[in-house]
Amino acid sequence: MKHTSGTWLSEQVETTESNAAQHVAFHRRREDRRPGLSSSSRPRVTVVVPAMNEELNLPHVLPRIPKWVDEIILVDGNSKDRTVAVARELVPDIVVVGQGRKGKGAALRAGFEAATGDIIVMIDADGSTDPAEIPAFVGTLLSGADFVKGSRFLQGGGTLDMEWYRMFGNWGLLTLVRWIFGGRFSDLCYRYAAFWRDVLPTLRMEKTDGFEVETGMNVRALRARLRVSEVASVEHRRIHGTSNLRTIPDGWRVLKQIAKLAFEPASKGHPQRRSTDRSHGTLPAVAPQL
Repeated sequence: MKHTSGTWLSEQVETTESNAAQHVAFHRRREDRRPGLSSSSRPRVTVVVPAMNEELNLPHVLPRIPKWVDEIILVDGNSKDRTVAVARELVPDIVVVGQGRKGKGAALRAGFEAATGDIIVMIDADGSTDPAEIPAFVGTLLSGADFVKGSRFLQGGGTLDMEWYRMFGNWGLLTLVRWIFGGRFSDLCYRYAAFWRDVLPTLRMEKTDGFEVETGMNVRALRARLRVSEVASVEHRRIHGTSNLRTIPDGWRVLKQIAKLAFEPASKGHPQRRSTDRSHGTLPAVAPQL
């Protein structure tokens, strides 16, 4: 995939992409492959980017997506500015879809439904999630994970956009999830994640429209006993514009989501999973312990 504004990328990013391409080309052992992948095929990777009025931020995001990514999908939330036009100028073959309902969850659902890749990566359009980290997420999936979530609180991660009261709220909600569902998540309400497309039914995306969508995905993956891994990630400040995040209302939505999930039957895990083996060169995912 060619990006027309990629000439300004740093040598460090180019080096990362070169190493990542080798990662993506790595062929997993036959018993670790996903259904539908032949021994000679490599997984196709789709990046889904929800956006609404992000024309000033897209030039800082889309060109940084690795060139080996097969498909980029922009989900337009009825933008009033030149978001769609700018996206097409930056990536001529970008796929643009609309969303039928309002909300972050509805936007992601529209993007996931349009995705054709075997692996789906979700990032934000405001510059807060760094596309240069995509290789770490994809590499962890290729090493055996079913679902990979970013964490700002692992060693190597961090946040430049979280006030103390939001950090405290995240800790409280995370503690509640651990108490109800178990697991060892270090972060709960973060927007960077990647997964194999065939686990989408397990995540039950049709049940969530708002900002609480990430919490729902994380907890459902955990309860379904998927192999869930965390990857250290740095959250940056939005480059232009103001955030749509509302601390108290959105925190309340997350809390209600957790309560709802406590009474929701758990999905069955992926039936085709296979155990990984260090002796064959693939590292097992560090899954939350139930």
